[in-house]
Amino acid sequence: MEPSNQLEILKRNVVDFISEEELLERLKENRPLRIKLGVDPSRPDLHLGHAVVLKKLKEFQDLGHHVILIIGDFTGMIGDPTGRNITRPMLSEKEVRKNAETYAKQAFKILDESKTEVRFNNEWLGKMKFADVVRLAGKYTVARMLERDDFSKRLSEGQPISIAEFLYPLAQAYDSVAIKADVELGGTDQLFNLLVGRKVQEEYGLKPQIVMTMPIIEGTDGKLKMSKSYDNYIAFTDEPNDMYGKVMSIPDELIVKYMRLVTDIPEEEIVRYEKLIKESKVNPRDVKMRLAREIVKFFYNENAAKEAEENFIKVFRKKELPDEMPEIKFENGKYNIVDVLVAVKATQSRSEAKRVVNQGGVKFDGKKVESFKEDVTIENEHVLRVGKRKFYKLIAKN
Repeated sequence: MEPSNQLEILKRNVVDFISEEELLERLKENRPLRIKLGVDPSRPDLHLGHAVVLKKLKEFQDLGHHVILIIGDFTGMIGDPTGRNITRPMLSEKEVRKNAETYAKQAFKILDESKTEVRFNNEWLGKMKFADVVRLAGKYTVARMLERDDFSKRLSEGQPISIAEFLYPLAQAYDSVAIKADVELGGTDQLFNLLVGRKVQEEYGLKPQIVMTMPIIEGTDGKLKMSKSYDNYIAFTDEPNDMYGKVMSIPDELIVKYMRLVTDIPEEEIVRYEKLIKESKVNPRDVKMRLAREIVKFFYNENAAKEAEENFIKVFRKKELPDEMPEIKFENGKYNIVDVLVAVKATQSRSEAKRVVNQGGVKFDGKKVESFKEDVTIENEHVLRVGKRKFYKLIAKN
């Protein structure tokens, strides 16, 4: 494809682009560019927020460029200070490696595995001697480092900043040196780190990488960025029914943004939906159902999307119970509701169970559980509902 046509495709939905002119110049070199995305496996699961950048990476891949996914098994132990108001706890090598195992596998739900080079940055960062680190640190000034918003804010508030956190952007930048990146992608919150990469590459005699950042999408609450920490995420590994239901729970104002950033729906169709919603000529719920179908289809298949939609209509619009529910057997008797929630693994901890009950999110046989101190009696078959999408059949053994 002509370089100018490639550029038109690649710049769609990009927020920061430094710069279009530089990318066009390199596209004219008529060679596969080296496209970098660095990810720290601080948590094992990917969500739709990650999909935004991965889909842009896939666009480069489809245009014949060489994609390099760097798993930060070394930098992950330091912890990215981006957006943090306190020093991030360091992960152990064992924790990072365990998370990394699932990370790459999930990324291949979007990327073409056969065309993706996966590298672990411990390969070069782990071999550096102290003298090498000192030389790397000499490539950047403290004054420039403190231009970073979160660092300057913490400094003004008297919050501690560890030297390790100063080293993080330099370590990420050295990744770009090690693989000779032409382009680095990231979310808008990664702009500072990506720009450090440009500067450090120059210091090592390389052409500075082009920087492209993608929007950060809000989670299902419609307020905070999508994150497991905020429990507002839609994971790549969510079951089809859960994935569909979570998409249906997003605020209407996010429908078009999600369509544009995490689906393959053609732009002209998205513009049409946008106009219909704005002019109140369509029920946003119906458009959201189209969005949910597309997302489930992307991660699973057409049949899974159709079944998830049928289940949603049955459970949420017709107020019926799903056909299939996990069945958990209990001895006959009384149980505290918190013990039940933990036993069926509806929540990950007792404190989370108490929070869900206090928020009115638990029903036992259709009746809301008012207090986490409440007991329930299991003597036949009962239905436990947690939140909007989780159903469990509780069966007495005797």
